[in-house]
Amino acid sequence: MTQTFDPANARTSLYSGFVEAAIRNGINTVILEDADGNALTYGRLILASQVLGRRLAKLSKRGETVGVLLPNAVGLPVTLLGLNAYDRVAAVLNFSAGKRALTSAIRTAQLRTVLTSKRFVEAGNFEELIAALADAEYAPGAKTRIVYLEDVRAGIGILDKLAGAVRTTLAKFLYAPSPGKAEDPAIVLFTSGTEGAPKGVVLTNANIVSNVEQARIHLQNVLVPGETLLNPLPIFHSFGLTAGTFTPIFAGVKCVLYPSPLHYRQIPKFIEKVKATLMVATDTFLAGYARAAEPGQLKSLKYVVCGAERVKDPTRQLMHANGTEILEGYGVTETAPVLACNLPETNRHGTVGRLLPGIEARLEPVAGLNDGKRLFVRGPNVMAGYLLADNPGVIVGPQDGWHDTGDIVTIEDGFIRICGRAKRFAKLGGEMVSLAAVETLACGLWSDAQHVVLSFPDPRKGEQLLLVTDKPQASKDELLAHARREGFPELWVPKSILVVAAVPVLASGKVDLQATVEIARQANPAL
Repeated sequence: MTQTFDPANARTSLYSGFVEAAIRNGINTVILEDADGNALTYGRLILASQVLGRRLAKLSKRGETVGVLLPNAVGLPVTLLGLNAYDRVAAVLNFSAGKRALTSAIRTAQLRTVLTSKRFVEAGNFEELIAALADAEYAPGAKTRIVYLEDVRAGIGILDKLAGAVRTTLAKFLYAPSPGKAEDPAIVLFTSGTEGAPKGVVLTNANIVSNVEQARIHLQNVLVPGETLLNPLPIFHSFGLTAGTFTPIFAGVKCVLYPSPLHYRQIPKFIEKVKATLMVATDTFLAGYARAAEPGQLKSLKYVVCGAERVKDPTRQLMHANGTEILEGYGVTETAPVLACNLPETNRHGTVGRLLPGIEARLEPVAGLNDGKRLFVRGPNVMAGYLLADNPGVIVGPQDGWHDTGDIVTIEDGFIRICGRAKRFAKLGGEMVSLAAVETLACGLWSDAQHVVLSFPDPRKGEQLLLVTDKPQASKDELLAHARREGFPELWVPKSILVVAAVPVLASGKVDLQATVEIARQANPAL
């Protein structure tokens, strides 16, 4: 039976939605697993989150935002659900962001406490980072407290376990749908901070539950109970959090967490081991897995949902050879994050599919651009607002509920084509040129390499383009000849090419533009 999205059904707390999913899919169904072999049924996940949540509630106040610095393992969803069960807000911190960004996040979200793990800190060599966070002030004169989950677990006694068992038994009644909590903040995620101090994105219970339900219903022929989804994407990134973790859990699809997307050789082996049928990934990561995989290691994969960056044709070809179909989607952190996704029955390459149910779109023209307009969206998954560094603890909401994605798109027959970020256009000789389109041009010639196009001031043309690539011996003349053959304007060909050993990539799978600009300026200080 075809399911439809009703936003009223998503007006509840994240934990209540989770309990409802557990009842719907069977309390004894194994739903969560990690690379260490830890596996939890819905019932064990409820119990674990209740026991831990009760202890964490003693370290914080109702409504307080608590920092969470943990890897992709079963302990992270247990912690997030435990905090939500006791009406705490989880600020999921990016451990790869560095001391400066994380101390800024602590001030912005006023984090009195940060939860982490001794094992994780030791394995990742994060001792220096943790020392810096322990010295950070969440408010003038008030330092953040670091709490290790091993110490919390050591304090769990028989009464905690009994209380957890009772609350697990009564979960259906204790966590019945709760519309009154729908607009309460549930999760805070942080932007990368490439344009200054990181901003906190405040997502309410309704934002996350709505997006989970939108995705679950939109992809109901893919997210079928009994499938196994591998999530190697970090949960501090919205794609890994909602699409990669909570959506499969709510859908009855076993979610298998992997600690790092950068393990190109290990992940294909792990896919074969757990017999993953579904996966979430970015183009960069997926292409790496496909190239590193040995014959047969990816044969269990039916579909891979890709987002965060454009899917390249060579990646599609690599996965098609394994019998896997890529479903390209699109989203932004501020919308919890999924906005659109292709479906197997209507998979239109070069687009990110149609909008998920319950989302409105508005297009506004951009001066100088003939192809594409600026996309604004509104719906129950649009964030409560931002936390800004210059006004800590205060949520600044979107105007009239509309979020400016900053993306230039076209929409034809409902299918969205991303032309590029509004900030990633250059004005060359009076014409607006998409840097993403120029990257696609380079990829068409050198499909086995990573390419980033940057724009810098030019005294004659206004702006000049620089191609940063890891393609050895990349030649401007060769690129110019390719552009002519393919019918692209010569204006699109970058003025110069910088060959690097590797293009920097963020933990989320996106290209690290800030780091790439720094590399370019080090190579040519005149830029």
